[in-house]
Amino acid sequence: MPITPTYPGVYIEEIPSGVRTITGVATSITAFIGRALRGPVNTPVTINSFGDFERTFGGLWVDSTMSYAVRDFYLNGGTQALVVRIHNGATAATVALPGGGTLQASSPGLWGERLRVRVTYPTPPDPTLYNLSIRDMGTGAEERFLNISTNAASPSSLDKILTQRSDLVRVSGAPPAARPTDHVAVPPGTDPFSDTAPANSFTPAGTDGDDGGALADAQYTGSRNDKTGIYALLNSDLFNLLVMPPISRTADLAPGTLTEATALCVERRAMLVVDAPLAWGTVAQAVAGIATLGPSGLNARNAAVYFPRLRVPDPLQQGFVDTFAPGGAVAGVIARTDAQRGVWKAPAGIDASLNGVPELTVKLTDGENGQINPLGINALRAFPVFGRIVWGARTLRGADQAADEYKYVPVRRLALYIEESLFRGTQWVVFEPNDEPLWAQIRLNVGAFMQNLFRQGAFQGTTPQAAYFVKCDKETTTQNDIDRGVVNILVGFAPLKPAEFVIIRIQQIAGQIAT
Repeated sequence: MPITPTYPGVYIEEIPSGVRTITGVATSITAFIGRALRGPVNTPVTINSFGDFERTFGGLWVDSTMSYAVRDFYLNGGTQALVVRIHNGATAATVALPGGGTLQASSPGLWGERLRVRVTYPTPPDPTLYNLSIRDMGTGAEERFLNISTNAASPSSLDKILTQRSDLVRVSGAPPAARPTDHVAVPPGTDPFSDTAPANSFTPAGTDGDDGGALADAQYTGSRNDKTGIYALLNSDLFNLLVMPPISRTADLAPGTLTEATALCVERRAMLVVDAPLAWGTVAQAVAGIATLGPSGLNARNAAVYFPRLRVPDPLQQGFVDTFAPGGAVAGVIARTDAQRGVWKAPAGIDASLNGVPELTVKLTDGENGQINPLGINALRAFPVFGRIVWGARTLRGADQAADEYKYVPVRRLALYIEESLFRGTQWVVFEPNDEPLWAQIRLNVGAFMQNLFRQGAFQGTTPQAAYFVKCDKETTTQNDIDRGVVNILVGFAPLKPAEFVIIRIQQIAGQIAT
């Protein structure tokens, strides 16, 4: 605030520069929704590697198409993912503490039946305290909690300790009012949880865990009010790509489910990676099926479909080759391209190789590729030397007949990137005095962000004037807008579009004719 001079002398006043740097958001955080062996349910969990997925969600599982999609994502260059586990009737296993009280596996699934617990008493003895050890015999993970209090109001009571610190169990019902009976002592050097340990050295979990039945579309769509299914992602801060693997190896998601997921992607400024349906076994079936795939209208700008499916050895089926949806692998290629070239580069071409994919279900020819490309179906091709690669970069509004300005995936994703970055980077504008000083600051900061993208090669044109513009002044914000509390910012950019068709013209130079 301005200084009020009261005494003769020198005063120092700091003046704000008006610079509020806009930082670009991440571009390839990929959300996965599907079935898993274990882990939190209807909760987006951030993972940074397939090892994280194995620790939290149990790794590969024959009945989980999502687990294979996550594996393919990281095989192809993926970095950060959000995983939402859903299930259909899964239940958590329970463990009865000796002498009273019941524990429950921290998440539903058969995995909980491998839990074992052991109660011991502290030294020196205290009738109000006990120790609890839990081991997951499936993974070897073990937790130990000392001096648990029987006082329900204590911060070290059983329910509080397990809720805050345990990844394996929770209290089922009320915590025991008295300390549980301790298990028998074991000789030094003996593993108290082993099958060869003395009798009564631990208590095993019951056989009431269940993985539930096969998923249905209802589990994917979930409830917006309860934030379940795809709407669990409303609890996340940011995701850029959404992958919804098929229900099972033999069943696809319904068109209505894909339509609903696309609408959520539009709301959250993300792209849906759509797997080619299992029924698309030939090019003719793909051509006939694109009209009923699901996403349509302007929302289809935020979705892209990839055909055909992948043929990959399954390590859980003795290496036998099986068919898998391509969404996870394609999302990994997109993430890799973003890191190497930028979000404005089409995630396709000879550098967009599909790692870990020895074969495709359909070997497309140039002619067949020419049938599906004008319809907005992105091809996965097999080429000599280059192997299996992504060979298409169109959105589901990319059909030639649609003539949509967001025909191409990189153009749409660049627009979403700019929108999300500016949305987050201009929050400081709210409630500022709406006049020329504010407009100048907006032009300065938004212009600096766009200039940085221009210098990275994100736009057409050789000069900033030809590549983008930022306008915020009395022409965009009239007095009527000011009276209504509105400031209008107009941002335009000239996107780079992929060189989809390369035409080489060859002409023979005729020799000179002597005269």
